[in-house]
Amino acid sequence: MTTSLLARNRNYRLLFTAGALSNLGDGFVILALPWLATLLTSDPLAIGAVAAAGRLPWLIFALPAGVIIDRANQRKLIARADLLRAAIVLAIFVLALAPPAPGTIWLLAGLAFLLGSAEVLRDNAAQTILPSIVEKRDLEAANGQLWSTEQLTGQFIGPPLAGVLISIGIAVPFGLDVAFLVLAAGLVWLINLPVQKRKHASFGKALLEGIAFMRSDVMLLRLAIVLGIANFLATATITVQVLFAQDVLALSAPQYGLVLSVAAIGAITGSLLAPRWIAALGTQRCLFLSIATWAAGYSLIGLSDSGLLMSLCLFAVMAAAMLWNVITVSWRQRRIPSELLGRVNSIYRFFGWGSMPLGALAAGVVVSLLEDDIGREAALRAPFLMAGAACVALLGYALFRLRLD
Repeated sequence: MTTSLLARNRNYRLLFTAGALSNLGDGFVILALPWLATLLTSDPLAIGAVAAAGRLPWLIFALPAGVIIDRANQRKLIARADLLRAAIVLAIFVLALAPPAPGTIWLLAGLAFLLGSAEVLRDNAAQTILPSIVEKRDLEAANGQLWSTEQLTGQFIGPPLAGVLISIGIAVPFGLDVAFLVLAAGLVWLINLPVQKRKHASFGKALLEGIAFMRSDVMLLRLAIVLGIANFLATATITVQVLFAQDVLALSAPQYGLVLSVAAIGAITGSLLAPRWIAALGTQRCLFLSIATWAAGYSLIGLSDSGLLMSLCLFAVMAAAMLWNVITVSWRQRRIPSELLGRVNSIYRFFGWGSMPLGALAAGVVVSLLEDDIGREAALRAPFLMAGAACVALLGYALFRLRLD
């Protein structure tokens, strides 16, 4: 399926290759940007601000981005967003070459915010354009390939390679990312799609149309709420994960890096095998299986005293997360009318991504509140155990309220 789809569909092949290049560059930035921040300052607040600035646009711009996507030529929008990202990364490249100066860290935070803003447009537009490029029967296969490539390049290859490149020079990863983004933009520009006539209602009216559709589709709204809760829990566990690995499991940095590599392999496996699992078990069972796997994985990590068990659990959790993504993204792409897909998809992702910083904050609060009473080790286990219990509740809700077949 994978080879045949890439071989027979030129437009998809261009989008797939562009996504692989841009995600590889994103993998460089994931490591190089915070590393550059630590070279500019030792202030943890300022370093945290750089990380937060990159995610903040999902809260601010996700809704208006959907209107822009539905009103624009999506092919050109993706290409221009990648070129804009290339220009922003080029500015970071110049910043990395310059001697550190007072206040430079806040300039870096501003550039991270702009980079995240362009990413909101690019990522949402890429999901919106896919149904115009592949047939509906190929959506699971296409989404599985795209998700697996994103994990392979952006999580498994990009960050470790960035570490090697940083040893040459801190600016090197950013320079390569600029080249990848320009090349990705060129590939997307070569996609050949028929001209689509788009309505040009007022911005406010267009946004309200997307909100109205979201509110009227009960199943879509339920799915968005479940995603928001799931991402809240996932971010909460990720926030304390490194401390759990260090303080509870006594893992070294290389050992923890191996744990993360196993998790990335799980994500790639889930993305590639998701279409087969869906075909064998059905959409509904796979949806329930994803949530059940999260519940078991988080709970076992919270009870674990073994780095190996943590690795296996994260492998399963990430595979289940990719299975969930393939199911729900393909389902949305079929269900939402093409003229509304950008707006409704952005509203949906606002629910899913908007909860993530709240989850990170909640994890820190939980550990801080519990640490004095029950000890640091138990406090670090608590977010995982609480996430496992919450996923059991989510599974109960899904069994009675989520029906996608």
